[in-house]
Amino acid sequence: MSYIAGVDIGNSTTEACVGEVTPDGNLTFLTSASCPTTGTKGTLENVHSVKNALKLAMARIGRETSDIDLIRLNEAAPVIGDTAMETLTETVITDSSMIGHNPSTPAGAGQAVGEILLIEKISRAVPGTDYILAASADHSYEEVAAVVNQYTEGEGALHIVGIILQADEAVLVENRIHTKVPIIDEVRRIDRLPDGVPAAIEVALPGQTIRMLSNPYGIATLLGLTADETRTVTPIAKSLIGKRSAVVLKTPGGNVHENVLPAGEIYFHGDQEITISLDEGAEKIMDAESEAGDIRDISGQPDTNVGNMLVRIRKGMGELDRTDQADIRITDILAVDTLAPVLISGALAGETCLEKAVGIAAMVKTQKLPMQEIAQRLESDLGTEVKVAGVEAVMASLGALTTPGTKLPLAILDMGGGSTDAAVVSDEGQVTLTHQAGAGELVSMLIETELGLGDRHIAEQIKKYPLAKVESLFHMRMENGQMTFVDESIDPRFFGRVVLLTEKGLIRIEQEIPMEKIVQVRREAKRKVFVTNAFRALEKVAPDHNLRNISTVVLVGGSAEDFEVPEMLMEEFADYRIVCGRGNIRGSEGPRNAVATGLVLSYLGERS
Repeated sequence: MSYIAGVDIGNSTTEACVGEVTPDGNLTFLTSASCPTTGTKGTLENVHSVKNALKLAMARIGRETSDIDLIRLNEAAPVIGDTAMETLTETVITDSSMIGHNPSTPAGAGQAVGEILLIEKISRAVPGTDYILAASADHSYEEVAAVVNQYTEGEGALHIVGIILQADEAVLVENRIHTKVPIIDEVRRIDRLPDGVPAAIEVALPGQTIRMLSNPYGIATLLGLTADETRTVTPIAKSLIGKRSAVVLKTPGGNVHENVLPAGEIYFHGDQEITISLDEGAEKIMDAESEAGDIRDISGQPDTNVGNMLVRIRKGMGELDRTDQADIRITDILAVDTLAPVLISGALAGETCLEKAVGIAAMVKTQKLPMQEIAQRLESDLGTEVKVAGVEAVMASLGALTTPGTKLPLAILDMGGGSTDAAVVSDEGQVTLTHQAGAGELVSMLIETELGLGDRHIAEQIKKYPLAKVESLFHMRMENGQMTFVDESIDPRFFGRVVLLTEKGLIRIEQEIPMEKIVQVRREAKRKVFVTNAFRALEKVAPDHNLRNISTVVLVGGSAEDFEVPEMLMEEFADYRIVCGRGNIRGSEGPRNAVATGLVLSYLGERS
């Protein structure tokens, strides 16, 4: 009697399965477990997560890892994702600029154009000139209101047409001044406001958005800009679309410089040498990759966005497994069109504008993956025989066959964190397989980028869970429009906010992003990655490369647990009369543990 363990090292999760094999060759599955992968997939840092997963699994049957007779590992090809901008225009501020701001708690309504007048220098102001008063947080709302009332009434009154505040006090000031003007607040870097320069502010009515300052020609109208100056303020106008308030300043001199890093070209080195510009977009890039045939390597034009990105990927892999640069090859990429926020240099509050971008996941392979080093380290640490036993897609196919209701011929889609693997097993047991770059991690990256979250963890949560809007302390509006009422009062800190519905309760989305936009970005990211990859992977392995020659597809891997991806794929495959659904490995594990289960099953095949 022997304990055989199969371990699947994934980009995000390491899974273990343990079976008991009797001397006459009967196999009984005993336990399984999973834990987060430590380090980059396919590197020595994975040893820690392998040991953790095995320890968890054996503890469930009251055993120690030392009781395991053989550990079988998958071949782990690391996949690295990165983003390349199709166009990246950065306005570099030297001495002068156009700058915009979007505070969320303005007061008043309308537009105003005038010279910036710092409240400390109000005594130098002259009647007959339009001014926009600027006050730092050192001045209280009572003081600001008193100064405005004092200088705008009586003989020699000043013409103050708008107010900019550093503190969040616009409404408090408006309630105390006698002449109503648009008021912008929350300008954190008010110390950057130059005294005496032209400025335009705009505040929209509640429920509406600004119209003049979100239009480059509107800014040109208010500030009297030339055609060249209008072109330079376009990123600012784009960043202010959909906002309720804004301020744009024009400092004299017009000394604005533009640094543009070219998007660059991608070079596919395969059966054919193909060159494609990143400016062509994701669809043309993927067409070029397909035209190149079997790809040996992929590189990028030097000193461009995509060239620098691919160099970073190679360098990162070289640091992880100490392989010579020449031995590191990028054998597959998945390119998807997206939008990325670009920082407007010189802005008062870190404003960004969305520019077209191309998100790329790359499959990185080395001449000799360090899996043998991982096996040797595990043997040394655990005192147990360790063998690198099989390719992921083959092992996943074996595991998928334990799903009730399946038989040969069979196709599987293994959707993990970094890669999408596909395999077709014929009636005779012959396996055709492929590895494609891009899966769950690229989806998270697209969500984080397009929503401007700056937080990969919350992007992961948005990917995994449905949304709701808390509209009162006793009811929520779900993302599908359904109203849900609760018996106990919802925590007041969730009131009016978009939340994620998780098993452990509500998670608040801190950024003020409409629920509808989050849903749209999430679904589009999944469609761009999973649906695209599913079709290109299955077309590669299908008999005669025709999807209609596949009758059954079993979805396995961590991303197959997603609450909407399997349904998306079922809809897409409906036209091909393909039976598609989540796997249920060994009738109990759901879509997870397919590779680990296959590694244990393959041991029996090697014995016979």
